[in-house]
Amino acid sequence: MTPMPPQVVISGCSGGGKSTLLGELRRRGHATVAEPGRRIIAEQIRQGGNALPWTDMAAFLREALSVAAMDLEGAARDAGPVFFDRGLIDAAAALQRLCGVSLAQSLGESRPYGRLVFLAPPWPDIYGTDEARRHGFPEAEAEYAHLDATYRALGYEVRLLPRASVAERADFVLQAIHRC
Repeated sequence: MTPMPPQVVISGCSGGGKSTLLGELRRRGHATVAEPGRRIIAEQIRQGGNALPWTDMAAFLREALSVAAMDLEGAARDAGPVFFDRGLIDAAAALQRLCGVSLAQSLGESRPYGRLVFLAPPWPDIYGTDEARRHGFPEAEAEYAHLDATYRALGYEVRLLPRASVAERADFVLQAIHRC
Protein backbone atom coordinates (compact mmCIF):
# COMPACT_ATOMS: atom_id res chain seq x y z
CA MET A 1 0.00 0.00 0.00
CA THR A 2 1.23 3.50 -0.84
CA PRO A 3 1.69 5.68 2.26
CA MET A 4 -0.89 8.43 2.60
CA PRO A 5 0.29 12.03 2.28
CA PRO A 6 1.17 13.40 5.70
CA GLN A 7 -0.41 16.82 5.30
CA VAL A 8 -3.53 17.43 3.25
CA VAL A 9 -5.03 20.87 2.64
CA ILE A 10 -8.73 21.47 2.19
CA SER A 11 -9.04 24.95 0.76
CA GLY A 12 -11.33 26.85 -1.57
CA CYS A 13 -14.36 29.06 -1.33
CA SER A 14 -15.37 30.65 1.94
CA GLY A 15 -18.60 29.05 3.03
CA GLY A 16 -17.96 26.04 0.79
CA GLY A 17 -18.22 23.46 3.57
CA LYS A 18 -14.54 23.00 4.45
CA SER A 19 -14.95 23.19 8.23
CA THR A 20 -17.93 20.84 8.12
CA LEU A 21 -15.89 18.37 6.08
CA LEU A 22 -12.99 18.61 8.54
CA GLY A 23 -15.45 17.90 11.34
CA GLU A 24 -16.53 14.71 9.57
CA LEU A 25 -12.92 13.63 9.03
CA ARG A 26 -12.21 14.30 12.72
CA ARG A 27 -15.31 12.29 13.68
CA ARG A 28 -13.87 9.40 11.66
CA GLY A 29 -10.69 9.53 13.73
CA HIS A 30 -8.39 11.59 11.53
CA ALA A 31 -6.15 14.40 12.79
CA THR A 32 -7.37 17.84 11.71
CA VAL A 33 -6.21 21.43 12.09
CA ALA A 34 -8.82 24.18 12.35
CA GLU A 35 -8.76 27.19 10.05
CA PRO A 36 -6.19 29.76 11.23
CA GLY A 37 -8.38 32.72 10.29
CA ARG A 38 -11.31 31.76 12.49
CA ARG A 39 -9.01 31.10 15.44
CA ILE A 40 -7.32 34.48 14.94
CA ILE A 41 -10.64 36.30 14.72
CA ALA A 42 -11.89 34.68 17.93
CA GLU A 43 -8.66 35.56 19.76
CA GLN A 44 -8.52 39.12 18.44
CA ILE A 45 -12.15 39.74 19.44
CA ARG A 46 -11.49 38.26 22.88
CA GLN A 47 -8.39 40.49 23.34
CA GLY A 48 -9.85 43.56 21.68
CA GLY A 49 -7.14 43.37 19.00
CA ASN A 50 -7.03 44.93 15.54
CA ALA A 51 -5.67 42.02 13.45
CA LEU A 52 -9.12 41.43 11.97
CA PRO A 53 -10.02 41.23 8.28
CA TRP A 54 -12.43 44.15 8.57
CA THR A 55 -9.99 46.30 10.60
CA ASP A 56 -6.44 45.57 9.39
CA MET A 57 -6.34 42.95 6.65
CA ALA A 58 -2.55 42.97 6.29
CA ALA A 59 -2.03 42.37 10.03
CA PHE A 60 -4.67 39.63 9.99
CA LEU A 61 -3.02 37.85 7.04
CA ARG A 62 0.46 38.12 8.55
CA GLU A 63 -0.90 36.58 11.73
CA ALA A 64 -2.52 33.84 9.62
CA LEU A 65 0.88 33.07 8.07
CA SER A 66 2.40 32.80 11.52
CA VAL A 67 -0.37 30.59 12.91
CA ALA A 68 -0.31 28.33 9.81
CA ALA A 69 3.48 27.91 10.15
CA MET A 70 3.05 26.91 13.80
CA ASP A 71 0.29 24.49 12.78
CA LEU A 72 2.66 22.84 10.31
CA GLU A 73 5.35 22.49 12.97
CA GLY A 74 2.87 20.87 15.32
CA ALA A 75 1.52 18.52 12.64
CA ALA A 76 5.02 17.39 11.64
CA ARG A 77 5.01 15.11 14.68
CA ASP A 78 1.92 13.23 13.47
CA ALA A 79 2.36 10.16 11.30
CA GLY A 80 -0.40 11.43 9.04
CA PRO A 81 -2.52 12.14 7.38
CA VAL A 82 -3.29 15.48 8.97
CA PHE A 83 -6.08 17.48 7.32
CA PHE A 84 -5.76 21.28 7.34
CA ASP A 85 -8.70 23.68 7.03
CA ARG A 86 -6.80 26.19 4.91
CA GLY A 87 -3.21 26.98 5.78
CA LEU A 88 0.02 28.70 4.85
CA ILE A 89 -0.62 28.95 1.12
CA ASP A 90 -4.11 30.37 1.63
CA ALA A 91 -2.68 33.17 3.78
CA ALA A 92 0.12 33.84 1.28
CA ALA A 93 -2.35 33.88 -1.63
CA ALA A 94 -4.57 36.36 0.19
CA LEU A 95 -1.57 38.58 1.01
CA GLN A 96 -0.70 38.50 -2.68
CA ARG A 97 -4.23 39.24 -3.91
CA LEU A 98 -5.23 41.85 -1.33
CA CYS A 99 -1.93 43.45 -0.28
CA GLY A 100 0.41 42.91 -3.23
CA VAL A 101 2.93 40.76 -1.30
CA SER A 102 4.54 38.21 -3.61
CA LEU A 103 4.20 34.50 -2.96
CA ALA A 104 7.98 34.23 -3.04
CA GLN A 105 8.22 36.75 -0.21
CA SER A 106 5.63 34.92 1.91
CA LEU A 107 6.52 31.32 1.09
CA GLY A 108 10.04 31.27 -0.29
CA GLU A 109 10.52 27.83 -1.81
CA SER A 110 8.27 26.18 0.77
CA ARG A 111 5.70 23.70 -0.52
CA PRO A 112 4.70 22.31 2.86
CA TYR A 113 1.72 20.12 2.04
CA GLY A 114 1.26 16.91 0.09
CA ARG A 115 0.91 17.36 -3.67
CA LEU A 116 -2.84 16.70 -3.61
CA VAL A 117 -5.03 19.63 -2.52
CA PHE A 118 -8.81 19.65 -2.26
CA LEU A 119 -10.78 22.78 -3.12
CA ALA A 120 -14.35 23.49 -2.10
CA PRO A 121 -15.92 25.25 -5.10
CA PRO A 122 -18.41 28.09 -4.74
CA TRP A 123 -21.74 26.63 -3.65
CA PRO A 124 -24.44 29.29 -3.17
CA ASP A 125 -26.86 26.82 -1.57
CA ILE A 126 -24.67 26.38 1.52
CA TYR A 127 -22.92 29.79 1.64
CA GLY A 128 -23.70 31.99 4.59
CA THR A 129 -22.20 34.86 6.54
CA ASP A 130 -21.57 34.97 10.27
CA GLU A 131 -19.56 36.96 12.82
CA ALA A 132 -16.25 35.81 11.30
CA ARG A 133 -17.34 35.71 7.62
CA ARG A 134 -18.76 39.11 6.81
CA HIS A 135 -18.02 39.23 3.08
CA GLY A 136 -20.52 38.31 0.41
CA PHE A 137 -20.62 35.49 -2.09
CA PRO A 138 -18.98 37.46 -4.96
CA GLU A 139 -15.89 38.03 -2.76
CA ALA A 140 -15.87 34.33 -1.85
CA GLU A 141 -15.94 33.45 -5.57
CA ALA A 142 -13.00 35.78 -6.29
CA GLU A 143 -11.07 34.26 -3.38
CA TYR A 144 -11.75 30.77 -4.74
CA ALA A 145 -10.57 31.64 -8.26
CA HIS A 146 -7.32 33.07 -6.90
CA LEU A 147 -6.70 30.06 -4.64
CA ASP A 148 -7.35 27.64 -7.49
CA ALA A 149 -4.88 29.48 -9.72
CA THR A 150 -2.32 29.80 -6.92
CA TYR A 151 -2.29 26.15 -5.92
CA ARG A 152 -2.02 25.07 -9.57
CA ALA A 153 0.79 27.58 -10.25
CA LEU A 154 2.70 26.18 -7.27
CA GLY A 155 2.50 22.69 -8.76
CA TYR A 156 -0.18 21.17 -6.58
CA GLU A 157 -2.65 18.67 -7.99
CA VAL A 158 -6.07 20.22 -7.36
CA ARG A 159 -9.18 18.11 -6.86
CA LEU A 160 -12.54 19.82 -6.60
CA LEU A 161 -14.79 18.59 -3.84
CA PRO A 162 -18.12 17.37 -5.19
CA ARG A 163 -21.33 19.15 -4.32
CA ALA A 164 -22.50 16.26 -2.23
CA SER A 165 -23.28 15.31 1.35
CA VAL A 166 -20.60 15.73 3.99
CA ALA A 167 -20.18 11.96 4.25
CA GLU A 168 -19.76 11.65 0.46
CA ARG A 169 -17.19 14.46 0.47
CA ALA A 170 -15.23 12.74 3.25
CA ASP A 171 -15.33 9.45 1.31
CA PHE A 172 -14.12 11.28 -1.81
CA VAL A 173 -11.14 12.80 0.04
CA LEU A 174 -10.15 9.57 1.76
CA GLN A 175 -10.40 7.53 -1.44
CA ALA A 176 -8.29 10.10 -3.32
CA ILE A 177 -5.49 10.19 -0.77
CA HIS A 178 -5.38 6.39 -0.60
CA ARG A 179 -4.74 6.36 -4.37
CA CYS A 180 -1.81 8.81 -4.16
